[in-house]
Amino acid sequence: MRAARLLSLLLLLQAREVMTAAELARELEVSERTVYRDVLALSAAGVPVYADRGRAGGYRLLGGYRTRLTGMTRDEAEALFLAGLPGPAGDMGLTDAVAAAQLKVLAALPPSLRDAPVRTGQRFHLDVPGWYHHQNAPPPWLTELAGAVWRDRVVTLRYRRGEHEVTRRVHPYGLVLKSGTWYLVGRVGEDVRTYRVDRVIAVEQHEEGFDREPDFDLAAHWQRQAASFLRSMLRAEATLRLSPVGLRRLRHLVDAPFGYDEAVAAATGPDAQGWLTIRLPVESVEVAYTQLLGLGPEVEVLDPPELRALLAEAATRAVALYSTDRRPPTDEDSRPAISGNR
Repeated sequence: MRAARLLSLLLLLQAREVMTAAELARELEVSERTVYRDVLALSAAGVPVYADRGRAGGYRLLGGYRTRLTGMTRDEAEALFLAGLPGPAGDMGLTDAVAAAQLKVLAALPPSLRDAPVRTGQRFHLDVPGWYHHQNAPPPWLTELAGAVWRDRVVTLRYRRGEHEVTRRVHPYGLVLKSGTWYLVGRVGEDVRTYRVDRVIAVEQHEEGFDREPDFDLAAHWQRQAASFLRSMLRAEATLRLSPVGLRRLRHLVDAPFGYDEAVAAATGPDAQGWLTIRLPVESVEVAYTQLLGLGPEVEVLDPPELRALLAEAATRAVALYSTDRRPPTDEDSRPAISGNR
C-alpha cells in the first residue's frame, strides 16, 4: 500500500513539477505528516526530491530527473480506454486502475503536452445516461462480471426471465452500456446471447478460462443485434401524408431511424400543397397513434382505417375542447347556487 503511494507521489511531482505538502496530501488522501514521511523515504531511496521554501515553494524533483517506473500493467492499459467514461469505469470497479493509468500517462508526457488533459476536459464531455433517466446504482453483479470479462473466465449465471429463473453457463465476451442499462454479451453453446445485467440473480466465476474467437467484434455484434431488435418491433405499416413541417418533426417522434430513412427515400410527391406521401413501418396502431398525435395538423393518415379513425376522434375531441362557443369554466361555476333572501 505504501509502495503504491510512494510511486504515486513520485509521479505527481514528475507530472506537476512542484506541489505543496497540502496539495500532495489532498491528492493522495493522507495527512501532511504522512507526506513528510513519504518524502523522506523517497529521498533516502535516492530520489532527488527537495523542498523550496517561500510563497511559491513546495516539493519538486531535481531538474531533469525522470522515473523509469511508468510501465503500465495490463489492467491499467486496458482501463485507459475507459478513461473518458469515469462513471461506467467506476461501476465496473475500475476507478483506481483508471486513475493510476491517467497519472502514469501524464507523468510520461513531455512538459509541452501536460496541459492535454485540461484542454480535453474543457472541450469534450460524454454524458452517457439519456435525458430524464436518473443515474441508478450499478447492478450488484456488474463488478463480478466485469472481472470475468477482463480475465476470460467462464461464469454460471442465475438469470430472471419473466416469472422464472434460468441457469446458464456463459463465456462472457463483453459488456455494453446502453442508455444507462448494462448488458452482458456472451456465448452459450453455439449461440451468442445478450443478458440484462440487472436481471442477473447470482454469478459463479470459474477458474476455467475460454478462448474467444479472434475475429469477434463486440461493437459490430451489438449494432447488428440492436438493428435486428428494432426492426422486429416494426410489425405494422401506416400510409401518411405529411407537410414539410410534419416530415421534419416525424424523425424525432418515431422509435427507429431505419423506418423513417427508408420511408422518406421511397416517398411520393410532393403534391400541389407540397405534401409527401410515405409508407412508414410502425410497431402497432396504438403506438403509431401516440407518436402521430404530436404532429397535429401536419399529418394525415391514409391507411390503416383504424389509425385514421383514432386520430379523427382525437381531432373531434380537440375541436370540442377549443370551440369558441364553449366558455372556459371559472371560479363562479364551482360555487353553489344561492336562492332566497337572508
